[in-house]
Amino acid sequence: MSRPRPLLIGSAAALAAALLASCTSDVPPDAPAAASQSSGSEADGKQSEFFQQAEYERQLKLAKVTPEGPEGKPWEQMLEPRMKDTSQYAKKGSGGVHLCFSNAGVFNPWRQVGLKTMKAEVELHDEISEFTVLDAQGKDDKQISDIQELTGKGCDALIVSPNTTATLTPAVKEACGKLPVIVFDRGVETDCAVTFINPIGGYGYGAVAADFLVDKVKPQGKILALRISPGVDVLENRWSAAKVAFDKSELDVVDVKFTEGDTAKTKSVVADAISRHGQIDGVWMDSGATAVAAVEAFEDAGVDVPPITGEDQQDFLQAWKDKDLTAIAPTYPTFQWRTPVIAALRVLDGEQVPEEWKLPQPTVTQDNLDTYLKDGMPPLHYAMCGCEKLPGFPEDWGGKK
Repeated sequence: MSRPRPLLIGSAAALAAALLASCTSDVPPDAPAAASQSSGSEADGKQSEFFQQAEYERQLKLAKVTPEGPEGKPWEQMLEPRMKDTSQYAKKGSGGVHLCFSNAGVFNPWRQVGLKTMKAEVELHDEISEFTVLDAQGKDDKQISDIQELTGKGCDALIVSPNTTATLTPAVKEACGKLPVIVFDRGVETDCAVTFINPIGGYGYGAVAADFLVDKVKPQGKILALRISPGVDVLENRWSAAKVAFDKSELDVVDVKFTEGDTAKTKSVVADAISRHGQIDGVWMDSGATAVAAVEAFEDAGVDVPPITGEDQQDFLQAWKDKDLTAIAPTYPTFQWRTPVIAALRVLDGEQVPEEWKLPQPTVTQDNLDTYLKDGMPPLHYAMCGCEKLPGFPEDWGGKK
């Protein structure tokens, strides 16, 4: 069945700029400016104000849970779900589904890959006759307006990926009174959505990376922690979990530095750390976007690359294999962009869905590196997309057959 092309609001220049961006998925484009140096509290003082012990423990527990759902389809799997009745939302009549999506934006490669994946998931479902997408371009006020516009467009269900949490909460609450709402990626401060879809979370991510270094680096080894920006909750959670692990270990976190996700600054920070400390024995990162730059900084200094953490971008996975690095890549999987479409259709069929749909959060390791490193894919493609069997792959994701 042919469908109207998705309605996208945003300039071509903005989309092009997004391809060059290398910040993590959870950092809005107007995130707080990063400091150039760490404060003492980050390396050896009190825990972040964002740290929540109960949620930290919950996420570490979820990381050990066997997910429910179809094998090989992590975007349909669930971790300890509490199912919710949705019969009140069952669509009546025989017409096609008009599915709508309010997107925070496509301001980095992770979100670019995600949106392509979501569109391809839509193409799998003939019952979806119309798919309308509004792009907030990383602006809260625009997304508030977008949500209000979509609730008046005859949408059968609304998917929302909020730009920020608190500011978008009233708009989401208002929409919940008009149609079924599915929230994913980032949350809001209301439980009115039919379901909230997200992977295990930042604590799980940060702990995986830190535990790897605790295992691979000898006691008293010097650890350099590279962060993007202060004050962003998901990044604070990643660092908080790492700090717990490092504080319990015999490793020495000699620097915690902010790089603003900039490759040149990352190289400068690493070079400075090597110069001041004589050597660096391990590198922890709260996002892998500049992992390749960190690797190159060690090479430029003429020293071996120590154990390092990255993410599932192809450029890092390629460097990992080519240079035989000791590495690990925790992920914030882009396959989660498929799940809201599946959830919306289940809701409109009156099927049960989890109140909070917790997805698995796989890790790229030495053992499965070759599975996720794909020939012909662009450097900023995220391997954990779950998109390999979707229509248009690999060309629609910028790859070559």
